[in-house]
Amino acid sequence: MLAASASFALISTPCAADIWGYVDESGVAHLSDHQVNERYLLFKKEGERPPMEAYTPPPVFVPPPPMAAGQVIRVSTALRAQFAPLIAKVALEHKLDASLLHAIVTVESGYNPQALSPAGAVGLMQLIPDTAQRFGVKNINDPLENLRGGARYLRFLLTLFKNDLELVLAAYNAGENAVAQAGNRIPNYAETKAYVPAVLTQYRHYSNSFAATPAGTAPINHRPRVLIR
Repeated sequence: MLAASASFALISTPCAADIWGYVDESGVAHLSDHQVNERYLLFKKEGERPPMEAYTPPPVFVPPPPMAAGQVIRVSTALRAQFAPLIAKVALEHKLDASLLHAIVTVESGYNPQALSPAGAVGLMQLIPDTAQRFGVKNINDPLENLRGGARYLRFLLTLFKNDLELVLAAYNAGENAVAQAGNRIPNYAETKAYVPAVLTQYRHYSNSFAATPAGTAPINHRPRVLIR
């Protein structure tokens, strides 16, 4: 009887098929994945397997491109071309210059949609989860949603800082409260002080390189202010 109990203990282990079986007169358990004859009884029926959920790979830490003042950052032209249609779409939706979005994406992530900063910023536009939630992003890892969240934040900052692009970029990097606490000036943070001219340099480069600038956007000035249409 002990042998039979030990044998049937195996039946409770996970299995990928139905289990049929019986115990003979000697206490030996006979198992099968189908009913061999009338002595075999069904002990375990394989349940329906749950549908596989779509897998989204987690973001990976990728160092951002260097932010050297006055130096154009070189990125993969293939990656830039891959996301150019999405950037153009989002720029049109939010009445932003596509060249500005390209500049921010270049400096923030180098067009890597899985980029993750040590501070927890995610994706093409390097959104902090709190900022993403604040501006209606449901899936921060989705490139289109990530771009839209960043564009909404830019539109908010342009309104808040009256289209002063230097302050807008400083706020995008350090937060609008940091800019306000600095007396509506660029905060005295080394990263932010390098970030603002790096994006402006990239912005000028893309504005001069791209075939056309969206109709109605303002040209680049030393201190650009108006970017709306």
